[in-house]
Amino acid sequence: MAQPMLLRVVMSKTIPSVRKFMTTSPFTVEPAAVLAEAHNLMREKHIRHLPVCEGVRVVGMLSDGDLYRAESVNGADANKISIKDVMTAKPYTVSPDAPIDEVVKEMADKKFGSAVVVDNGKVVGMFTATDALSAFAELLQTRLKH
Repeated sequence: MAQPMLLRVVMSKTIPSVRKFMTTSPFTVEPAAVLAEAHNLMREKHIRHLPVCEGVRVVGMLSDGDLYRAESVNGADANKISIKDVMTAKPYTVSPDAPIDEVVKEMADKKFGSAVVVDNGKVVGMFTATDALSAFAELLQTRLKH
């Protein structure tokens, strides 16, 4: 007689939302500010992505790559170039309740370094590739260990 197969039951766990891993209270800049201001803020706060906002409404994203490309142009003066001339318009935005797997997949597919987390039209956080790595590490440590 054959031995019965042992079945291992894996409990289903819900996929966490962006809220769990996002950076709260992100720094933002206005489109009329100049690159030098943004560069100083990013260097001082050790950040690579800045949502660009008019009031509370997100109108763009400024990354460290945007800064370096703009500042590397011969004769460029970071004190005279406005952020609106360099920023990426229509950044990737998500709700704080967005499932992390969907957000990470979109970021990977489109090669986005970050997502602006918006709730009721207001920036409430940032979800970066570093945050995604933190989420992945937690998943490996807590959900996949035997």
